[in-house]
Amino acid sequence: MRNLRDLRYALTTVSADQKLTGDQTLVSEGGVFELGFFKPGGNLALLDGSSNQVWSTNTSSPRSGSVVEAVLLDSGNLVLRDRPHDDASEPLWQSFDHQTDTFLPGGKIKLNKKTKKAQYLTSWKNLEDPATGLFSLELDPEGSTAYLITWNKTEHYWTSGSWNGHIFSLVPEMRLNYIFNFSFVSNENESYFTYSLYNSSIVSRLFIDITGQIKQLTWLESFQQWNLFWSQPRQQCEVYAFCGAFGSCTENSMLGPCNCLKGFEPKSLSDWNLEDYSGGCQRKTKLQCENSNASNRDKVGFQEIPNVVLPKEAQSVGSGNAGECQSICLSICSCTAYAYDSNGCSIWDGNLLNVQQLSSDDSSGETLYLKLAASELHADKSSKGTIIGIVVGVVLGVGILLAILWSRKRMLVSGKAAEGSLVVYGYRDLQDATRNFSEKLGGGGFGSVFKGTLDDSSVVAVKKLESFSQREKQFQTEIRTIGTIQHVNLVRLHGFCSEGTKKLLVYEYMPNGSLDLHLFQNKNFVVLDWKTRYQIALGIARGLAYLHEKCKDCIIHCDVKPENILLDADFCPKIADFGLAKLVGRDFSRFLATVRGTKNYLSPEWISGVPITAKADVYSYGMMLFEFVSGRRNSGELSDCDEDDQFTFFPTRAANIVAQGGNVLSLLDPSLEQNADAEEVTRMATVASWCIQENDTHRPTMGQVVHILDGILDVNLPPIPTFPQN
Repeated sequence: MRNLRDLRYALTTVSADQKLTGDQTLVSEGGVFELGFFKPGGNLALLDGSSNQVWSTNTSSPRSGSVVEAVLLDSGNLVLRDRPHDDASEPLWQSFDHQTDTFLPGGKIKLNKKTKKAQYLTSWKNLEDPATGLFSLELDPEGSTAYLITWNKTEHYWTSGSWNGHIFSLVPEMRLNYIFNFSFVSNENESYFTYSLYNSSIVSRLFIDITGQIKQLTWLESFQQWNLFWSQPRQQCEVYAFCGAFGSCTENSMLGPCNCLKGFEPKSLSDWNLEDYSGGCQRKTKLQCENSNASNRDKVGFQEIPNVVLPKEAQSVGSGNAGECQSICLSICSCTAYAYDSNGCSIWDGNLLNVQQLSSDDSSGETLYLKLAASELHADKSSKGTIIGIVVGVVLGVGILLAILWSRKRMLVSGKAAEGSLVVYGYRDLQDATRNFSEKLGGGGFGSVFKGTLDDSSVVAVKKLESFSQREKQFQTEIRTIGTIQHVNLVRLHGFCSEGTKKLLVYEYMPNGSLDLHLFQNKNFVVLDWKTRYQIALGIARGLAYLHEKCKDCIIHCDVKPENILLDADFCPKIADFGLAKLVGRDFSRFLATVRGTKNYLSPEWISGVPITAKADVYSYGMMLFEFVSGRRNSGELSDCDEDDQFTFFPTRAANIVAQGGNVLSLLDPSLEQNADAEEVTRMATVASWCIQENDTHRPTMGQVVHILDGILDVNLPPIPTFPQN
C-alpha cells in the first residue's frame, strides 16, 4: 500500500475538475483498497487512437450546482456521487453494479427479473490478460435460487444448488462458516446473493479464477498472502473443456493439470505458458483423409490410452465386438476415437473434450483408442523395440544374477567368498578386526557400529546388532535387501556373521561419517557448502529412485533421515540402515501395519493408518531437504519466529517464501552466509514442498525428483503444505 500522506501519488477523492493519471491512485479512507491504472504489458488508455472516448459511466449530476466526485470506499466499491452527499442516498454510479472477476462483501451478483438481464462474474483470459475469459458465474436465468458456472456462456458444468434459507445446498463448506454473514434476496425486481463479514477488520474476496473455479479467499496479515477458504468445483478436471480440444486433464499433477494427447501439441504454447489451455491441442501429423497431398498421405491406426474418464458427447453405434467398433471409426474420416466396453461401441466425431487421465491408484477408468497417423504410431513401435531389447537384457541379467546367487550358495557352504558375493565372517575374525570393538563410529536403535581392518588391510564398518532376540527380522531384512543390489548411492554390504545370537553386518567404510554430523553444525565436522549439499541431495534422490523403481520389487526404506545417509571420502552419499526396509512389490498392495521410522520424518500415512507406498520415503526425503536448506532440525523447538513474533514451522515458512517469490537466500543455513545459487535453493525448497504434501498421490516419484533437481523437469508452485504445521 502506498503512503497515504504522499498526495503526489495517492488521493482519497477525485473531483470533477481533477484527473487521475500516471502512477496516481485512489485510496479508500481506511487504506484497505487502492485503485489505479492496470498496465498489462503496456499502457492502459481510455481513449482510442483518434482520442475518442471508449468507456464512460454515462452519469451526470441530478442537481444543478452540485459537484460530482469519485470515492473508493473501504468496501472496495468505487462510487460516483454528488458533493455534498447523504450517506443514505443512491450513488450516481458504482462499480459493484459492474462486477468483473471479483465479488467483494456487500456486492451483488444479481438477475434483473424485469429485463431478464443477468450480472456475471467473469474470469480473466490468462494470468496476465484481464480480458474476458471463458468462465463465468451467474444466477440461474430460469429463475431458481441456484448459481451456475458456465463455459463460454453455453455449458453449465457446476451448480451451487438451491438456497435453503441459510446456505446453498451443494456448498457444504458454508456450514463451517464463522467469518461470513450470508443472505439471499428475492423481490419483484431482482434476485441476488450477497454477504458481509462479522469482523470488519478481515479482508476477504470471492473470485472466479482462470482455472474455471470460484474461490473464497481471506487475507493472512502475518503471512502476507491470501488463504483459500473454499473453492468449487473441488476438482480441477470437473471444469468443462479446461484443457481444450485433445487435451488431457490430470488432477494434482506436479507438471500441471493439462497435457496434449499422444500425437498432438499445444496450438499456442505461449497461451499454455500463461495457463490458458482453452485453445487445446492440434495434430502433429494430419490424417490421410485430411491431407490433400496424396503423395505424402499416411495410413492411420489407433493409440491405446488406458485408465481415462472418457470424453463427453459420444455417439453410440451398433457393433458386435471391439474389432467392428474399430472398423466403424476407421471408415469415418471425422471419427477421432472410439471405446468398446460393456455398454457397447462409442465413437467420437471431431474434437475430444474433457479427457481425464486417472492416477495409477484409481482403476475406475476406461480405455480410449485415439486415431493417429501411422507415423506417430511408428515411434511407439520403435519404443517397443527398445523395450524388447531391455526385456532381453533383463532376462540375461537375471541369468547372471542366478549364477551369482548359485556361486554365493556354494560360498556359504564352503566358507569362501566369490567375487561380488557376500562373505560369511566368523565372530572371532570380526572381533580381531575391530580390536574387540574398541573404535565406535556411531550407534542407533539396532546396535552400534565399529571401525575394523580386515586381513587384506581393507577398512570396514561393522554393525553389531544388540538385543538380538528382537532384531532377527531386521537382520534378515538387511541381508535380503541390500545384499543383492548395488548402486553408487547405496552403502555396500560386504558380508555378515551369524553365530547363534551373535549377528553382525560388515559394510564398506565411510570416512566422512553420517550426514547429520555435518549438516547440523557439529563443531568436530566440516560445514557443507551449498554445492556439496545440492549434490548430496541429488545422490540420495538417485539412490531412492533406484530402490523404488529399478529393483525387481519396490523397496521402501521406511527410515530416510540424515543419520542413515553416509558420506564417503568424496562426500558421495550412500543410503544405509535397511533394517526397516520393506519389499512390497510393484502393485503396492501390501499393508504395513506397524509404524516404522523416526518421528520428525514420518509421513501422514503412518499416523492415519492407510496403506504405505514408496511415497512415504518421498515424504521423509522432503522433510530432510528442508534441513539441507536451513542446516537445522525441523522439530518444533527449532522453529522460527516471524516478524510478528509468531512461531512458524520452517517447512511452512520456506514454502510461503517460495510461493510469494520472496528472498529464498534468507532461508539458508547462516553458516553459508547466503553463498548459494538462488535458483537451486528455490528448486530444492519447491521440490521439498511437493514431497511433503499430505495426500501421497500429490507427491512426485523419486525419479521425478531426480529430473527436477537435475534441471530437466520444471514444476509448478506447490500448494502450501498443511500437515507439518498441524
